[in-house]
Amino acid sequence: MAPAATKVMASLRTTRASDMGDEVDPRAFFAVSKLVIVAGKGGVGKTTVSAALARAAADTGLRVLVVAVAGGGGSLATMLGGGDDHGDELGDDEIEVLSGLGPDGTGSVRARTVTPARALDDYLDGHGLGRLTSRLVRAGVLDIVATAAPGIDDILVLGRIKALERAGVADLIVLDAPAAGHAVSFLRSAHGLLDAVSVGPIHAQAQEVSELLGDPERCQVVLVTLPEETPVNELVDTAFALEDEIGVSLGPIVVNGVYAERDGLDVDPSVLDPSMDKAMADAVRSAARFRRERVTMQHDQLDRLAQALPLPQLQLPFVFAAALDAGGLTALADALISGIEGLPA
Repeated sequence: MAPAATKVMASLRTTRASDMGDEVDPRAFFAVSKLVIVAGKGGVGKTTVSAALARAAADTGLRVLVVAVAGGGGSLATMLGGGDDHGDELGDDEIEVLSGLGPDGTGSVRARTVTPARALDDYLDGHGLGRLTSRLVRAGVLDIVATAAPGIDDILVLGRIKALERAGVADLIVLDAPAAGHAVSFLRSAHGLLDAVSVGPIHAQAQEVSELLGDPERCQVVLVTLPEETPVNELVDTAFALEDEIGVSLGPIVVNGVYAERDGLDVDPSVLDPSMDKAMADAVRSAARFRRERVTMQHDQLDRLAQALPLPQLQLPFVFAAALDAGGLTALADALISGIEGLPA
């Protein structure tokens, strides 16, 4: 086992042993960290998983805030069931998309985006300088500073997330992070600015963000992948980079789009239905063969992932729909809860 993987697994065991006891209870699982950052390669369903995690946590009775970074969140409101009332795009202000969930009806989901400009606005307003914000944005100062000090956009966003976490605005904050390539630099920004800026408010902000990311009781990263070769390779690389370079705690891996096994796929369709014509029988045979081959390929990749990265896996079923609606999201949330309950204690 690679040293980094050993360290990751030891961190997970320590966190679970101290915070969840001997049994893995879904509510306790979601309460391990105040902030869960969801990251993964583009196209693996990262935003879908963010929404499913939020819904699952709310179903245990927790108050959840889902946050998308700039340029994201386009489908979050619709997935969570708030699209009809609020439109498909999230804004800087929170909206409540679900409420009355969980055994006692206290579970809820709110959603919003955080942009660098709004984060700067909130920061300056909190320091009595709110009137400067619009002037800075209009004059392009933020763009100039971002070019001169790479990572400043990211630290503004992470600083805002840190402020939300500190303020206790929710039992759990789910951050739909940038795609895997940007996610590493996004989370690395605090360390980069600590090296580049030795004093002042930027240094202080970077220090506080770094402390947040390094505290497993406050923050965990959940990585998302598909059971396919390239996404699995990228997830393993991302996991080691996050652990070695940033020191974040990694939660279980969420494997999205897993085909369930089906009995009878090797039975000749013409035997099951003698009235079936040849063209239809050939089509059914082809579909069954594709399903068998797909399941076998996915199992191979899941085994390879387990060997490369010894973290628990939560598997979500493939949803046969053009777009995920509220019903589909509920099914994914239920699958997450079942998977959590089945994790080794």
